[in-house]
Amino acid sequence: MAGRRPVFDFAALVTSIQEADARLAAHAIRAVNLGLTLRNWVIGFYIAEFELRGSDRSAYGDRLLIELSKVLCSRQISNTGRRQLYQYLSFYRAYPQIVRTLPAQFRRLLPALPQIRKVRTLSAPFALAPDKLLGSLSYSHFELLVGIDDPLARAFYEAECIRGHWSVRELRRQISTLYFERSGLSRGKKKLAALIRSGVEQDRTRLAVRDPYIFEFLGIKSKEVMSESDLEDGLLGKLQDFLLELGHGFCFEARQKRILIGQTHGFVDLVFYHRILKCHVLVELKVDEFKHEHLGQLNTYVSWFKRNIMAKGDNPPVGLLLCTRKDHSVVEYALADLPNRIFVSKYQLEMPSREQLQQFLDAQLKEVGDA
Repeated sequence: MAGRRPVFDFAALVTSIQEADARLAAHAIRAVNLGLTLRNWVIGFYIAEFELRGSDRSAYGDRLLIELSKVLCSRQISNTGRRQLYQYLSFYRAYPQIVRTLPAQFRRLLPALPQIRKVRTLSAPFALAPDKLLGSLSYSHFELLVGIDDPLARAFYEAECIRGHWSVRELRRQISTLYFERSGLSRGKKKLAALIRSGVEQDRTRLAVRDPYIFEFLGIKSKEVMSESDLEDGLLGKLQDFLLELGHGFCFEARQKRILIGQTHGFVDLVFYHRILKCHVLVELKVDEFKHEHLGQLNTYVSWFKRNIMAKGDNPPVGLLLCTRKDHSVVEYALADLPNRIFVSKYQLEMPSREQLQQFLDAQLKEVGDA
């Protein structure tokens, strides 16, 4: 019958809420992505301006980013490590045209907005509009793109990333497998492009909020979004208490400690400082059977701590890898270049024994199974 209102039943109610949730969640995430990207661009702009016009810039010289990072980190400003500040500066220099898209609230942050400096840019047919870039790419995308020195290659990946809705991981994979270079050498460029697009991992709006930059920008703790499972999260909490209760000198430092190695983020499950052994102890728990890549991952974290965190008078950090499965426990130690046999003996005396750790894991897994 003409003019009859559509039936709004329970199924329609669920569908309406689902559609509203998806659309508004996507809008919120895009807004966060945009705010974070512009925030990092503005930081890069400030640093560039100081290097050119700062009245006391000569007092800092090559140590500018190191000193700036110390102060910003002391004021609890997230993602302001020396390397990250360098990335923001590189981002600003690679994309100065973003200045034309700054909304009014951001323009007020730049009281002496300079003329856009002349930089080596692509000719108009290859350049994408800055508002198109900002509306389609997250800061994590830009961070990868900035690392591409060739402007033509960068523009190629920009266009392909936007056209294919690539996730950050997919963009990294295509860059590392030299898609641009392969495309240049390929006779069947359209066929190659179609093949690439058929197998790409597309960006899923829901997952964008898991980006480590974004959840820190929003003030969300990493452990709230990075846990692999409720089981692992529960075991980590009990493992933390278990090690502290042993009373062998463990001082808790961090949980899901984020570290940046190159352009890759890693998360160490538990970090302790051992006051008797005078070293950091990194603990990784895998709710899985032992695999060699687990040990390789932990060894990477231990090496990073040794190079970046170990202080004068400290012994080298050690790694503790615990792997579990339903009816079996495997405990592996990564003794990272321990300096001498005396320390090894002391380590074996002060650290929990293999038997203690295996009993802990077996008891916890049995408790979960009984529940």
